[in-house]
Amino acid sequence: MLFSYSSSIITNFFSKTLIRPHSSHPVLLCTMSLNSHAFAGNPITSRTAKSSDPFSPQSAFQTLKTLLSTQSHDPISPDFKILPFRKGRPLTGSNQPNWHLGWLSLGDFRAFLEKSEVGLSENSLVYLGCKYEDDVVYWAIDVSEASELVSEFGDRQFCFVELRTLMVATDWADSKAMGELAIAGHARALLEWHNAARFCGFCGGKMVPMEAGRRKQCSNELCKKRIYPRVDPVVIMLVIDKENDRVLLSRQSRFVPRMWSCLAGFIEPGESLEEAVRRETWEEAGIEVGEVVYHSSQPWPVGPASMPCQLMVGFFAYAKSLEINVDKKELEDAKWHSREDVKKALTFAEYKKAQETAASKVEQMCKGVEKGQSLSADFNVESGELAPMFVPGPFAIAHHLISSWANQVVMNGTLSNL
Repeated sequence: MLFSYSSSIITNFFSKTLIRPHSSHPVLLCTMSLNSHAFAGNPITSRTAKSSDPFSPQSAFQTLKTLLSTQSHDPISPDFKILPFRKGRPLTGSNQPNWHLGWLSLGDFRAFLEKSEVGLSENSLVYLGCKYEDDVVYWAIDVSEASELVSEFGDRQFCFVELRTLMVATDWADSKAMGELAIAGHARALLEWHNAARFCGFCGGKMVPMEAGRRKQCSNELCKKRIYPRVDPVVIMLVIDKENDRVLLSRQSRFVPRMWSCLAGFIEPGESLEEAVRRETWEEAGIEVGEVVYHSSQPWPVGPASMPCQLMVGFFAYAKSLEINVDKKELEDAKWHSREDVKKALTFAEYKKAQETAASKVEQMCKGVEKGQSLSADFNVESGELAPMFVPGPFAIAHHLISSWANQVVMNGTLSNL
């Protein structure tokens, strides 16, 4: 099963059916809600609740402080579940064909920590959210300094797995697995932000967690500067030559061989999203852009720790000029690609094979028998031949932009702009 926007093979998870204007034939509509993208659609509630609500960050935090101060092991309501992270990697288990997050009860986590030199305090745990229907509050914690826990968890067939590996390993038709991925991404973003924001940028004082880790405040009584979790907005755009029915795709030197993708760039201060699209396209490819149309957005918590969570904001950008002038400092190459070539790229890339390979790797890691399989290996077609080109998999918003255009997916009830 190939994961591209082809009407015969796309999963229901990614699409729904509408009627093409002036036609009785159904077409596929990319679901523009956050649930259509990896790392979005977090299933645990993180809403602002009344302080008296036992599931609220304030109430849950007070309960946590009481439990830790009394060393109580009595059952509590709501229940507390903890997800440990090490160097940005969540604790993970695997029951083929799916991986799962390594949630621990507060009691079990305490038992693990007793064998390490790492202490447990209320400020080391970060509130993630809750599930009212299950009577559970979820927390995350960074245990990077407790290296001995790696073997302790390994004895239970748990391991710390890179989030990018889990991203590729996720079965895109499995809504529960996609929810787990979203939770892991949210938790990693919060923990990396806590690690990066240790000191006040105004006075240099120590920053301390507040509101169960949902914000931080300077400990200097003369400052008390508040800061909140950081999000770095990025525009990502598919540049379209409407007259010649083709799109501009680019390569960066860090890409695996034969992979092409959309242009992208960070938004500068005082700049609108549309202005950023036009500026980045001109700077990187020398193409002048006119109309800019919003497509969808995606949280992206798998970047460097210095940018704990990027928000990818996707657009279709319509070219006003066609001559390419590549900025070699930014790109290795950029070329126009016909709709036919792009459809072939989507058909040839065996995303399902990549997902199964990554899932197998996660299982091996959890069993302690990792064989070092490369997730950046070339995608092969079923015949064994190499595809001439391929684009990022369904875990990336670039795939959704490209496949929506290639297959003329309905947006806002019209196909006219595609």
